[in-house]
Amino acid sequence: MTATQSDLPLEGITVLDLSQFLSGPYCSLRLLDLGARVIKVERPNLGDLSRQLYLSDTEIGGDSTIFHAINRGKESLAVDLKDEEDLAFLRRLMEKADVVIQNFRPGVIARLGLDYDNVRKLNSGIVYASISGYGEEGPWVKRPGQDLLAQARSGVMWLNGDDGQGPVPFGLAIGDMLAGAAAAQGILAALVKRGVSGKGSHVETSLLEALVDLQFEVLTTFLNDGQRMPRRSSVRSAHAYLAAPYGVYPARDGFLAIAMTPIPKLADILELEELAPYRDQPESWFTRRDEIKTIIAGRIAARTIDEWVQLLEPHDIWCAKVMDWNDLMNSEGFGVLDMLQTVERGGEVSIRTTRSPIRINGVRPSSDRAAPGIGEHSAKIRAEFGL
Repeated sequence: MTATQSDLPLEGITVLDLSQFLSGPYCSLRLLDLGARVIKVERPNLGDLSRQLYLSDTEIGGDSTIFHAINRGKESLAVDLKDEEDLAFLRRLMEKADVVIQNFRPGVIARLGLDYDNVRKLNSGIVYASISGYGEEGPWVKRPGQDLLAQARSGVMWLNGDDGQGPVPFGLAIGDMLAGAAAAQGILAALVKRGVSGKGSHVETSLLEALVDLQFEVLTTFLNDGQRMPRRSSVRSAHAYLAAPYGVYPARDGFLAIAMTPIPKLADILELEELAPYRDQPESWFTRRDEIKTIIAGRIAARTIDEWVQLLEPHDIWCAKVMDWNDLMNSEGFGVLDMLQTVERGGEVSIRTTRSPIRINGVRPSSDRAAPGIGEHSAKIRAEFGL
C-alpha cells in the first residue's frame, strides 16, 4: 500500500532547501517522504555540485545516480545568489516557508544576509536548520566539512577492520547521512514547538557531532575506563569492545556472522575440544579472543553457510549469512518490505531507487517523481509566490 501526500504528517509544510551535496539534501529527503513540499534552490546552469558527483561511470539524464537518489521528488528553483532581484525573491519565499535548510560553510550564509537572525525577522515562525562540518566555532570551522575528513577527525575509523590494519573508513558517507538525520529530528521537534507556541527555532548540527553521537556507547566506555583506547581483534574483528565469538567467519561457500554467544555452548555445538581451556574463564573470551576466533574459524570453514545455519539456529545461536546486494535483493525478507520504487522525469529519466524507511499508519510513502532538472520548476514557483 502507498500513502498519498495528503495522508502524510508533513502535508502542507514547505521546505526551502539551500543545501547541496549530501547532508542537507538527505535531511530534506526525509521530510519529503513524510509529506513536505521541498523546493531545492540551485545555481542557474551549474546546480547542486552533487549532480556531477559520480560514484561510478553511470549517469542518467545528465546527472549522477547519487543526485537522483537523494533529490527525488523535489522541485528545483534556479536562483543566482549574487543577483539582488533573485535574493529579494528568495527572501519573499522565506517569508512564506515553514523550514529552511542550509549547509554553507560557516560565515557564508551570514554574508548573504540569509542567516537565521535575518530570516526570523522576515518570518518569526521559521524553523531554520544549519548543518556544518565542525560547528560554528573553533579551529576547524574553516576546514572543508567533507565526510571522509570528518570521519578522520572523529576517531570512528579506529573501530573498523582488524588490529594492525590502521584506520579503516566506512564505505559510506556516514557523517553526511547521520548529520542529515539529526537535522531532520531537530526540525520535526521544532515544528511541534511551533505548533504549540507559534515560535520558530534554529536547529544546528554538524558532521562531527553526528559522528561523535554515533559512537556514544563505546565513547562512554572509553570515558569511564581510564580513557584506554579500544583494541580491535586481530582475527575476524567486528567490534572493538566485544569478546569472541563476535565476528564474521569464512565458510565453504561464503561468510557467516556469529554474534554474542557463550563459548561453552558454542564449543559443544561445534564439537570443539580445543576450546576447553576457555570454557570456565569468561574473561578469556575477550583477552584471548584472537586465539578463540582462530579455532572457531577453522571449524566454520569446513561446511557451507546453509549447513551451519541449520545446525546453529535451532540452538538459538545468533548467526546470519553475510549477503551481498544481489543476495539481499533476491531474498524474501527484503522483498516483503517493498522498499524499492521507480521514479521518472519526462521521457529522459527512469531510475530504480529506494523508498522511505518510515511507515505511517502501516503505509510506506512513495512517489513517482525523479530528481528535477536545474530550475525545472522556477517559472511555476515564481508565478506562485510572485515575481
